Amino acid sequence: MRGGQGARDRLVLAIGGLVAWQLAALVFGAHWISPPLATARRFVQLAATGELLRHALITLAAAAGGFLVGAVPAVLLPFALRRAPRLAAVLDPYFVAGYGMPKLALAPLFILWFGIGLASKVALVASLVFFLIFFSTAAGVRGTDRRLVAMARVAGASERSVARHVVWPGAVPHIFAGFKISLSYAVGAAVVGELISSNRGLGYLIQAASQDFDTATVFVGLLALTLLIVAIDAIVEAAGRRLLRWRPVDVQPERRLVTAA
Repeated sequence: MRGGQGARDRLVLAIGGLVAWQLAALVFGAHWISPPLATARRFVQLAATGELLRHALITLAAAAGGFLVGAVPAVLLPFALRRAPRLAAVLDPYFVAGYGMPKLALAPLFILWFGIGLASKVALVASLVFFLIFFSTAAGVRGTDRRLVAMARVAGASERSVARHVVWPGAVPHIFAGFKISLSYAVGAAVVGELISSNRGLGYLIQAASQDFDTATVFVGLLALTLLIVAIDAIVEAAGRRLLRWRPVDVQPERRLVTAA
């Protein structure tokens, strides 16, 4: 699909979504579904006072902090376990169990340990991000062409050189695929933590507005969350295209990862 045609299709889809949104507001009433125009007005009001930006930055800080805490060990651990296959086999079922555990069930425990502040949201995000990036990176490490590894060793390369010059380039596309998926989940997890217990952030804004039956502000929070995720996804996509220009264009591990999930 060409860029111009794709942009037009997205515009048509966006207009269709706005029309459906307006029709739903007319059918069910503004008390239940805030119309697009009323939502836009409230969005501008909250943005003008700085309240929306303040809550968005808090959510972004929780997502970014949790992403860093979870992503760094998630990237490094598969490379370390590559040199200890027996240990990797022993730990594999525990990683699978940790990945399958509903992270929402851990939120009350994190709140008990770290309180209702930023730390509990960071812990919740990190527990989700770690497994997404770990399994994506591990797939890249395991998928390294063994013939390239064998040739490097025959040429006299050390294990460190093999990991740096052979395994790492092969795993980078998978790491970026994990980043692309987990960053969106990181924002969502931060909002979930704020919905459960918080006094700031987009999740808190949505929760407080729902308790006041302020539907317009609830929709503003959802709209701000959507825009934030779309912006993050666009930034990661642009960074991936720039840093992975050496890859064939038909190699798209992020699609395989989404399909497998």
